Amino acid sequence: MTFSPLKIAASFAILVTSASFAQTKAPEPDYTLSYSASAVTDYRFRGIAQTANKPALQLTADFAHKSGFYLGAFGSNVNWIKDFNGATKGGYEVDLYGGYKGSITKDIGFDLGAIAYVYPGNNSGAAGTPGSGLVTNANTTEVYAGLTYSVFTAKYSRSTGTFLGFLKSSGSQYLDLSANFDIGSGFTLTPHIGRQTIPGQAGLGDYTDYALTLAKDFGKGFSATGALIGTTTKKGPGTFYRDANGKDLGKSTLVVGVKYSF
Repeated sequence: MTFSPLKIAASFAILVTSASFAQTKAPEPDYTLSYSASAVTDYRFRGIAQTANKPALQLTADFAHKSGFYLGAFGSNVNWIKDFNGATKGGYEVDLYGGYKGSITKDIGFDLGAIAYVYPGNNSGAAGTPGSGLVTNANTTEVYAGLTYSVFTAKYSRSTGTFLGFLKSSGSQYLDLSANFDIGSGFTLTPHIGRQTIPGQAGLGDYTDYALTLAKDFGKGFSATGALIGTTTKKGPGTFYRDANGKDLGKSTLVVGVKYSF
């Protein structure tokens, strides 16, 4: 069998063209939509129990545009509005958030946004802590700004009005420092420390929280976490972060969670 130079050239061209198509990456989609459903043994927000040290079921939906803009929603059951604020209504939390993520340099990223913590139907303003007048509507809005360098993240949040129902608490602040280490085999380790300050509470609501979270990605959308969580909230009867049932909402704990993302 003989090959003419023309046939050899044509075959070579076909091989080169095929290789080029194989190496071409699919175009980046304009946006992505993602969802997740999870269960945790205790819903903790900045180290403070939201479900009276009981389990929570949670749902999340996220929209992210390739330009950097994003929107999202999160939902969970909660107990604290009734047990801590003395309300008769308010057993759910719905968070609505949006912002913009981008890069300052190739190593430094930023995140600017706002989040509304909404507790549908809550009447903590009507009920409040009996006789104290220290509690108003629990709905809260915060603005935030974050910086990321390598595996490290710093984020600052500030309330634009009353914070979680406390009177004279506008301008409450939270500083969050964390890191995310990939330790191989689908495991990540995330240390965290945060500082919450709440004006108008004579310093009683101020505290530091800390956590160490180990996560495992099992693939096909399934993952699990285990988090050791603690706070510097004061302990004992009558302290600020103790609910009407006598539960210490800031006590140290281990929170285990499972999540399915799709």
